[in-house]
Amino acid sequence: MSVEPGWHVDPADPETRRYWDGEGWIGAPIPVDATPPEGPPPPEPAPAAAPAPTAPAPYPGQPPAAPHPEQPVSGPYPGQPAGGPYPGQPAGGPYPGQPVGGPYPGQPVGGPAQWPGQPSGPGQPAGPPPGWPYPTWPVRPPAPQPHGLPLASYGARLVARLIDLGVVFLLNVVVNGWFVWRYFEEISPYLRESVRRSLAGETSTDGLPQPGEQAAALQIVILLIATALWYAYEVPSMAARGQTFGKRVMGVRALPIEADQPLGFGRATRRWSTLGLPTLLWYCCGFGLLLQFVDAVSPLFDQPLRQALHDKRAQTVVVQLPRTRPETRTTSRDSANPPGDTP
Repeated sequence: MSVEPGWHVDPADPETRRYWDGEGWIGAPIPVDATPPEGPPPPEPAPAAAPAPTAPAPYPGQPPAAPHPEQPVSGPYPGQPAGGPYPGQPAGGPYPGQPVGGPYPGQPVGGPAQWPGQPSGPGQPAGPPPGWPYPTWPVRPPAPQPHGLPLASYGARLVARLIDLGVVFLLNVVVNGWFVWRYFEEISPYLRESVRRSLAGETSTDGLPQPGEQAAALQIVILLIATALWYAYEVPSMAARGQTFGKRVMGVRALPIEADQPLGFGRATRRWSTLGLPTLLWYCCGFGLLLQFVDAVSPLFDQPLRQALHDKRAQTVVVQLPRTRPETRTTSRDSANPPGDTP
């Protein structure tokens, strides 16, 4: 059903009326309460053409420029149908081999490319020359530097830990040595008989002497003393300076991730407990030793801060301190002698 031509309320704007000519809206809208004129509205005036640029006035003595001949309006060549393609060319389609809706081969996407050395426009970032790849990281981003210090290497951390374990071992020799000797006295009959039967090729376990009654208690005491010695050696120094003796020798230090400050007693205890408390589980078929090994090698698989499991629990990071060299004062012969005549 077609709508008769005339003035009707505009469905897009019910506050206005527009003229419907049977095919579409024409003319400017009028208010809905205004009396519409008879017939269609007058045609809207065409926009004024921009004034043609005028040639600059010649300098004195300069001959006036010759006017350019009017160029004929381009039209179809003889034999070419007006408004249509050449014979054999598909209407409205690209040339053979031209991608549909895309640039020509080699044409950059997103605007004209810049030649090498051409400065970029205002607000436009400088890009690479045509055909050059955009700059990327060569392999991976640079290593982070917490608090302006580089991360400690795996080798430095390993050597520092071995030095600390050596110190703890010496403390155990002094403090825990008697308990270790008593423990081996309790289990020595069992060990000697087991070794003798193994060398003789015997596989029977009948008649093996059992360890002494105090062997189990001595084992627990030894592990408790070893854990306490490790705690007393590491936690106070880490809480105050972030360094044990081994870390001072290797020039590394543990710092909180959020600030360059001492760890404090609580954070140092949390950091040590992840690695130190499994010592109490050594008697469980070496299960505690396995946990400590996993913690020790965990920095090898952590990126980018190289944190071990005990670092992650305490939110710490191990950095390499700069090497401080003693200042050498060189005095010349003239400055060493006091002013005056030299005898």
